[in-house]
Amino acid sequence: MKKSKHEAELVKEALRRGMEYGEQRGVVEFEATDSQDDKLTFVYRLLVHDGLIQPLARGDESMPKIKHKLAQWVAKQLPEDHPLRQ
Repeated sequence: MKKSKHEAELVKEALRRGMEYGEQRGVVEFEATDSQDDKLTFVYRLLVHDGLIQPLARGDESMPKIKHKLAQWVAKQLPEDHPLRQ
């Protein structure tokens, strides 16, 4: 698993986009008291359920791997010349 030098920023953007996606679909309403890990896990599972990303292997769903998977997902959505893709 090769980590991008901008992975933290990509995870932040993936969380923002994933939360927005879930709320627009009407399947979730996030609260301020929800932890970041809970939000990331929900976004990951929602994207897997909707077929937007491939699931991690069963039993391999650790938080670092979920973050990496979400960072990869959002990086593919960014324009080729976006600074976070460098």
